[in-house]
Amino acid sequence: MSDFDPRTILQVDAFSDRPFAGNPAAVCVLPQAADPAWMQAVAAEMNLSETAFLHPIEAGYHLRWFTPTAEVPLCGHATLASAHVLWSEGHLPPDQTAQFHTLSGVLTATLADGWITLNFPVQPVAAIAATPEILKILRGLQPVQVMQTVGAAEGNLLVELESEDYVRSLQPDFGLLKTLPAMGLIVTSRADNPDVDFVSRYFAPAVGIDEDPVTGSAHCSLVPYWQKQLGKGAFLAHQVSARGGVLKVEAAGDRVLIRGQAVTVMRGTLLSSSPKTI
Repeated sequence: MSDFDPRTILQVDAFSDRPFAGNPAAVCVLPQAADPAWMQAVAAEMNLSETAFLHPIEAGYHLRWFTPTAEVPLCGHATLASAHVLWSEGHLPPDQTAQFHTLSGVLTATLADGWITLNFPVQPVAAIAATPEILKILRGLQPVQVMQTVGAAEGNLLVELESEDYVRSLQPDFGLLKTLPAMGLIVTSRADNPDVDFVSRYFAPAVGIDEDPVTGSAHCSLVPYWQKQLGKGAFLAHQVSARGGVLKVEAAGDRVLIRGQAVTVMRGTLLSSSPKTI
């Protein structure tokens, strides 16, 4: 492992092959576990959808993710960014699997031909009623189907809309969305582009993210959902936020393979507060 300064923080654009696209995440590689209050303060200061903190352990790395307001149990783009940093900064050789121990179990990442493959758990969904509150959140749009993640204490709603135009133009009622017993809202539809299988957007104001630019973890539910709708297991997906991102995703039993690219865009040094360890 290369030497590293625990005060160093990097910003990585995930699910993109160029700067200023995809989803930005901050990454701190620390020598040991840090105080959660300090991590939350750093995440609030960075004010990105996620800041990742990882430190080496015997069987890989321990990894935690924080939005500006809360710790979350699973994050795709910040995991992809963390793996990218481990390889690009020399903490791991490029041919070695990155293994992360997280609130969602053991996650792995591998690198091949410039694409990072994440191995994540499936988050299945089940149909629920389109309540008046959901219709208000959707500004009156009639959903094709309304689903909710199964078995998660703070899961997501997943709503299929009739067209990509509806997905792109939706401006949900964020205030009402915060009141529902769900962490966030995934909206999706079949893609207009025949080379793309489906599009999506993700909103999570309850954890400080009005809209997440590209959400790897949402595809843990999108993959099993579209597998049933389209009758296949491998997809090219676009998240059609303002920044946008491209994902290659695939069903693998009770796991989902999520492939994306990443580029480092910024390196900084924390000056006013050293990491507080526990």
